[in-house]
Amino acid sequence: MRALDHFMLRRVLALLLALGPPLSTAAAPAVGAAAVGAAVGAAVGAAVGAPPVAAAASAPVTALRIVGGLAGLNQYTRYEAPFWTETLPRLSQGALQAEIVPFDRAGLRGQDMLRLIKLGAVPFGTAMLSISTAHAPLLSAIDLPGLNPDMASLRRVVAAFRPVLEQQLREQMGIELLALYAYPAQVMYCETAFSSFADLKGRRVRVSSPLMADMVAAMHATPVLTGFDDILPKMQANAIDCAVTGTMSGNTIGLHRVTSHLHPMAISWGLSMFAANGAAWAALPAGQRALIQRQLPQLEKAVWDEADRETGEGIACNRGDATCTRGKRGRMTVLKATDADRRLLHALLAEVVLPRWVERCGVQCADLWNTKLASVTGLQARTAEVVMAPAPRPQPAKK
Repeated sequence: MRALDHFMLRRVLALLLALGPPLSTAAAPAVGAAAVGAAVGAAVGAAVGAPPVAAAASAPVTALRIVGGLAGLNQYTRYEAPFWTETLPRLSQGALQAEIVPFDRAGLRGQDMLRLIKLGAVPFGTAMLSISTAHAPLLSAIDLPGLNPDMASLRRVVAAFRPVLEQQLREQMGIELLALYAYPAQVMYCETAFSSFADLKGRRVRVSSPLMADMVAAMHATPVLTGFDDILPKMQANAIDCAVTGTMSGNTIGLHRVTSHLHPMAISWGLSMFAANGAAWAALPAGQRALIQRQLPQLEKAVWDEADRETGEGIACNRGDATCTRGKRGRMTVLKATDADRRLLHALLAEVVLPRWVERCGVQCADLWNTKLASVTGLQARTAEVVMAPAPRPQPAKK
């Protein structure tokens, strides 16, 4: 992107902050929202090398601008981008044309994606659930740290709670939830040897969300909020000692070169959602909406199947197994997942993570959890005040 585009986006985000509180259900002023949409559309258009204006009204082609997930990872390069730029144009016989740019290459912060979609500034976009909690803490329910030790558990939880998310996003934010994506299991990498989660005391650990920070702090480690692109630089600069990220994602950015030990137990899965601004979605011709709704479940299934495969492949590549064909072979020591570690994660989920999620999300969220997820997870969300020592605030990563 050109420097001008970065300047434009900085102005856009400054304008967003002036539009009101993030959870307000009041409609933003029409002129302000339109200005934001135009500026973001222009900047995203510049990022993909396209003109910042829509196709002429008389043309039979619908042109979509899509903001996708993290650049460089397989979810985006192998699935999201080809779906929008190749599959849909082919199936629609050219009636649907789309251009897509990953949010982290468009100059947008992942934390802002949900709000940008709500405002219509990004009509169609991918938002990572764990970093959208400031605007919609309910989204975190399906991927709380420690909740889903394997893909089968994750699938059951998502199936049980998805209708709730669809309804709440539509009614509270005017957003249509169209797909949910999973990254490979988010696991613990450390620069030096450790033997279990109980051995992390005193270490500085990269986390991506407040809920992950709650769990890491409860392990008596120091959580450090760090964006994905900053993990490797911060590890190389000795600003963090460990990092929680995906098995293959970490391999892709080169963590196997700067860390020595990896715990294979899934702490979370880094879920993201593809969603549309309600007005933008309703403006599409009915036939095109139907085509997208038919095809997105196939994209979603492919992404989930890949996340399942890459969870194992990432571990194999980081360890240096001969079976590693799509990653880079490292020489990491992979710990053995023990019953003690499983019990610790479950205890921290029940005693720290879930209660603090309820504190952030409120009584209604607890009621929804107990109605839809208590029978699936075996955990009740308590609405009474939880008495516990406050968790240390996560440290921002030092530049």
